[in-house]
Amino acid sequence: MRMFFDHAALIWNSTRRFPQPVQLGCFNAEVLVMRILRSIPILAACVLAFSSSVLSAAPIDLNDGQHAVHLPDAPKRVVVLEFSFLDSLAAVDVTPVGAADDGDANRVLPRVRQAIGQWKSVGLRSQPSIEEIARLKPDLIVADLNRHQALYSDLASIAPTLLLPSRGEDYEGSLKSAELIGKALGKSPQMQARIAQNRTNLNKIAQQIPAGASVLFGVAREDSFSVHGPDSYAGSVLQAIGLKVPSVRANAAPTEFVSLEQLLALDPGWLLVGHYRRPSIVDSWSKQPLWQVLGAVRNQHVAEVDGDSWARNRGVLASEQIAEDALAILKGGNAVLSQ
Repeated sequence: MRMFFDHAALIWNSTRRFPQPVQLGCFNAEVLVMRILRSIPILAACVLAFSSSVLSAAPIDLNDGQHAVHLPDAPKRVVVLEFSFLDSLAAVDVTPVGAADDGDANRVLPRVRQAIGQWKSVGLRSQPSIEEIARLKPDLIVADLNRHQALYSDLASIAPTLLLPSRGEDYEGSLKSAELIGKALGKSPQMQARIAQNRTNLNKIAQQIPAGASVLFGVAREDSFSVHGPDSYAGSVLQAIGLKVPSVRANAAPTEFVSLEQLLALDPGWLLVGHYRRPSIVDSWSKQPLWQVLGAVRNQHVAEVDGDSWARNRGVLASEQIAEDALAILKGGNAVLSQ
């Protein structure tokens, strides 16, 4: 702003070099005109910079469904407590000062890590460190409604806090949360554009999906296998690109633990497995005669996907990773496995 007024004063003083009233000679008039013309782009840039600073400093008021949140201006030091919120920041090129990452950044979607760079870990998503968060002096905290509601008073005493659904959220729900985060960051137009691009990307993939294909994704641990049904995040993304996702039973939870016998009853056309740890229960099942009865096994339609990317991550970038992986597998290729 100082530059704007200084330059305006310079131009005004330049005009005062010629006493009034004076009949300017052609030479002096041309000099004056050229000087003014040269100054127009600089003045325009100053006005634009001033306008941008005013807009960025405008207060932001929003409601997360539980609380009214007031931000004096667009936040610069953001702490997020779920992977899906990291995804939202990556969608609009914002790097947080801190994030709950379970002490293992490799659990975060690789393309999200690449987009936002480094952050300070504030501990587990299930139990973030209030002390670490306070030490970072954030001006916005984004927390999970499912995990962190009991911590809201502590978090809100540090900085304005959004409580948004994440754990157990589906594809459309995650986009709604992303929209609200975009507004809180002062980047609503950018987020809207990125979500529109996301829908376009998934639609292009849907056009390449074989009609009627049935796909079931599950996470394998040492002693359990949980399938992600149509109401889960991964399941809702698979449905968004035109795949059929079987449900374990009526009114099933988004994720359900199943036995090998229950898996046989579901009998999906494709079985996609994310191994949290190896050897997993699926590794054990694969040695049993009953495993060979599965249609997906007989047709060589069992494939590995990255358990972290498919089960722990949600959001704009995560949905594109899941959709791209699914298409690659159905075309005979492989999913991207995190390093």
